[in-house]
Amino acid sequence: MPDTLSRLGLRRMTARDADQHHRVASPLELLFDLVFVVAVSQASQNLHHLISEDHTGQGVLAYLMVFFAVWWVWMNFTWFASAFDTDDWLYRVLTIAQMGGVLVLAAGVHAAMVDFDFVVVTWGYVIMRLAMVAQWLRAAASDPASRRTALRFAVGIAIVQVLWVARLYLLDGALEFWSFFVLVALELLVPVWGESAGRTTWNPHHIAERFGLFTLLLLGESLLASANALFDALGEGEHVGELIGLGVSGLVITAGIWWVYFAREQHGRLRGMTAGFRFGYLHYVIFAAVGAVSAGVEVEIDEITGHAHVSEVIAGLSLTLPVAIVVLSSWIILLRTKIAPWASALVVLGAVLIALAGLLPEGEYAATAVLLAAVVIVIEVDAVRRARSVSPV
Repeated sequence: MPDTLSRLGLRRMTARDADQHHRVASPLELLFDLVFVVAVSQASQNLHHLISEDHTGQGVLAYLMVFFAVWWVWMNFTWFASAFDTDDWLYRVLTIAQMGGVLVLAAGVHAAMVDFDFVVVTWGYVIMRLAMVAQWLRAAASDPASRRTALRFAVGIAIVQVLWVARLYLLDGALEFWSFFVLVALELLVPVWGESAGRTTWNPHHIAERFGLFTLLLLGESLLASANALFDALGEGEHVGELIGLGVSGLVITAGIWWVYFAREQHGRLRGMTAGFRFGYLHYVIFAAVGAVSAGVEVEIDEITGHAHVSEVIAGLSLTLPVAIVVLSSWIILLRTKIAPWASALVVLGAVLIALAGLLPEGEYAATAVLLAAVVIVIEVDAVRRARSVSPV
């Protein structure tokens, strides 16, 4: 078998060492992430337009539904790659096939969010998931020690994909809508069932780095989308002072989110299966909120320039709520056990005040920037105090 694989230019797909040192993201993984940002960008742009056109409830719900597909496929590939990446031509082809599915999904985001027509999004999603079935089957064939786990993943994913397609053509109306959440629950259960047969050998350092890199890409997409909207608005030559203030605040907010997320090392908390599930699943909230920040900035631009059809409060909350959610969820997932109780209390208070800043009649974006900067200061003061307490006298 090894000779046959070698002649085909393939490597045996066996479980990698979970404690491998200096494990970093591969160029293929970075390319993979870039394609996913296209889908996130489409989702955030449509969220912006729906909120500005006074369809806030529809926009938020549809965004969260579409974002699940993006996040779930990205995370499943990331965990698989951490344990089984061979980087041979077949592995690359199957990964590129998933990228094609992402582009199909991205093409259907507008119809999904505006008309709740999930046909194209579903087919793009299924393409990506079936590519993962092929990867898991290859792992099952190559690695006897991981076979039971790999087969569980392959079978579970395949069955749920059949149900996704059946949902499109056999259900309609309320049944089609509510079945989405039933299938989401089944998707979430597949890894729990699979890993119960034996934990895959994902690398804590690699996983922490991959999640951090994806957060950076989401922040970059947010900056780019906000900057493009700001440039277009400034080109009209009106409301220049307010728009510049929003631009400066947006930069501070982006830097603040980055600072809060990367304030402490995270790989140490990824030693057990339960910790891994908690870390991965709860990141949906962080990723979705970070992706929505750019939509909030663009709604604020529309409100300043008179192009929004929503109240000032809705426009303000469209920015402050995602930022508050990022801060609060980062505290829950990343910081709660790593900072002092007094610092935790102030971070949570800061998140609450950031959310409430959306109710201000004006200047909510500046208030958000100031409050987020205060949260960063609290985290850094805590770091200094901790460093002093452990330093030798």
